[in-house]
Amino acid sequence: MLALFLLLVLVAVILGIIGAATSGLGYLLAIGIVIFAADLIFFGARMSRHSRRPLR
Repeated sequence: MLALFLLLVLVAVILGIIGAATSGLGYLLAIGIVIFAADLIFFGARMSRHSRRPLR
């Protein structure tokens, strides 16, 4: 699952770089930011769900 998280972060960074560097593709920057935010929310929710297990 961590590999999927890292892959989505990499995709978001690449889209952000392309969107920021190219003058007509600002929407790629926005898509990269949305993917990064969604990935962080998903990963945070997954980590909080695993931390609720009772310790033995």
